[in-house]
Amino acid sequence: MTTTVPNQAKKPVVYIGSHELAKISSLLPSNKNRSMIVHSLISSLGLMGLDASQTRRLQVVTPRKATYKDLAMYHTRDYLEVVLDAKNSDANPETRSLSVDAEFGLSDDCPMFEGLADYVHIVAGATLTAVTALQQDLTDIAICWDGGRHHARKSQASGFCYVADCILAILALKRIPVSPVVHRPDPQQSAFLLKKPRVMYLDLDLHFSDAVSEAFYSPTSSSLTPQILVLYGLFRFLEIFVNQYTLQTLSIHHASPGFFPVSERSELPDTHRPDFDPFTLSIPLRQGASSATYAKIWPIVERVKDAFNPDYTVIQCGVDGLAGDPCSTFNWSLGGSEGSMGWCIQRILTEWSGKKLLLGGGGYNSPNVARAWAYLTSIAIENSLNLETEIPDHTGFPLYSPSFTLDVPAGNMSDHNTDEYLSSIRSNFDDILIALQTRLNT
Repeated sequence: MTTTVPNQAKKPVVYIGSHELAKISSLLPSNKNRSMIVHSLISSLGLMGLDASQTRRLQVVTPRKATYKDLAMYHTRDYLEVVLDAKNSDANPETRSLSVDAEFGLSDDCPMFEGLADYVHIVAGATLTAVTALQQDLTDIAICWDGGRHHARKSQASGFCYVADCILAILALKRIPVSPVVHRPDPQQSAFLLKKPRVMYLDLDLHFSDAVSEAFYSPTSSSLTPQILVLYGLFRFLEIFVNQYTLQTLSIHHASPGFFPVSERSELPDTHRPDFDPFTLSIPLRQGASSATYAKIWPIVERVKDAFNPDYTVIQCGVDGLAGDPCSTFNWSLGGSEGSMGWCIQRILTEWSGKKLLLGGGGYNSPNVARAWAYLTSIAIENSLNLETEIPDHTGFPLYSPSFTLDVPAGNMSDHNTDEYLSSIRSNFDDILIALQTRLNT
């Protein structure tokens, strides 16, 4: 008889969640009750209580609330004074200054709402809690489905996003050095090198990650940053300026005239333009992008990853590109074929080196969002659910009609990403990869 020995070497997957987080996140006007629906399905599927001897355990961690200092690492004081003042969010819109609302983007798609201050604190804190779990080596995969707000700017809300938790996460990951990695050959100097971690940000949302990409965009040599600290003795540090880079952003999204967000950075990069930055990249896809489309462009993603060799990968898992989303722009499927969302995430989690942070994002068919993030959670703990799994009986059960199964299959939308168009993307990225590798080797 063969006895299976549990794999005790693998750390649990850290899952950021609490009743308070779900309740407050569910106040978001663009995604009312979505957080409660997501966490409820993941719990009802038993993913939070699996036997650690059979699969990788999911460790639920209660998030802390971000402090003002945490938020001020990126956001301006003026913006924080407005969004963190409970009196503003509770007040009647007619009694507030419309000019102030407009100045900080707190109108139209980002209206003030009761509980906004708590929302900003806990969503940012949830993502930063996930970052801390990675940095403290409690895990190599952390999940925060309530994060992923990639449109919020330094002093302005935008695109249903009020807090720039993606940017705050990247700044936090870049701030802490990894363990010593290189020893000097001369033992008399007792020195070692500390390499600042490289962070790759990969955005899978239907919409371009404008705020994140533009926050770190730097087309000139000013993006050079000191990467190596040489320590002599106990307290003496000498910064060595070397031509290495710490952040790579890559956004895969839809781009067309007038489609939100309008940004030059959302276009296919051109190495001949003076504002080209090989560390801020985009893959714009046309309407109807399917799993077959993603399968054809995925080698580009792998090549960027291989060139950059990140220590951390932050994946924004917006699911508004899945079939059935009200945006009705892409026709991406959840699983079942090469290039599906599940296929992409599984490759990242199982084949890419370094630690990974999975964040949420867009998605406006809440039951499908719950299906998708539950499925991705099951992939993370190496217990991938069958897509034909029936939705368990729980509070949200009626929402999953008519199929009452986990799958989000593709629809009948035409894919306008022709072989000719995808070939042009691959050709552009041949030049981009040369430029990226040149900058990395400078």
